Amino acid sequence: MPKVMASALRKGNVVDLEGKLCVVMTAESTRPGKGTPTTQLEMRRISDGVKVVQRYKTTDTLERAFIDEQPYNYLFKDGDTYTFMNQDNYEQVPVPAEILGDQAVYLQENMQVKLSLFQGVPVAIELPQRVTLEITETEPTMKGQTASGSFKPAILSNGARTMVPGHIVVGTKVVIMTEDGSYVERSKE
Repeated sequence: MPKVMASALRKGNVVDLEGKLCVVMTAESTRPGKGTPTTQLEMRRISDGVKVVQRYKTTDTLERAFIDEQPYNYLFKDGDTYTFMNQDNYEQVPVPAEILGDQAVYLQENMQVKLSLFQGVPVAIELPQRVTLEITETEPTMKGQTASGSFKPAILSNGARTMVPGHIVVGTKVVIMTEDGSYVERSKE
């Protein structure tokens, strides 16, 4: 397996950690004013699902495992399992809810995702960076609020909560980041 610097690892990468394969859930690099820059990796072991948090110097190297990444389309949810289909051969792959985590709420029918498989077993998933959703509930607009003003809570059509600018009203379509659920902009659709 090839070696890669800790600072180059991203969410969804698979690394060999002491003989066990782990999927990177989050990778956060910090560069303090004094001292050595570090990268903190939050990972999930593929074999047993245990979360592992490790801190490395940004120049430390880890062994990266290569996995099969292909585009799949989301079909449906059945209990705690989400089913995706490969568009080339129509093969359906069940994916456990823990692999999707908090991002499961942003899945939409026929959404194209990048599914990572290691020896035929799903280990990570990458959703599109942005989705367009409709605001179903929020506080009314206050007179004099501007686009750059304060934010207010809102509930999206998928049931998720986010913070939106004061001028956004119920029925408005907005663009949301799937990674953290934050508001990006009003939809141009």
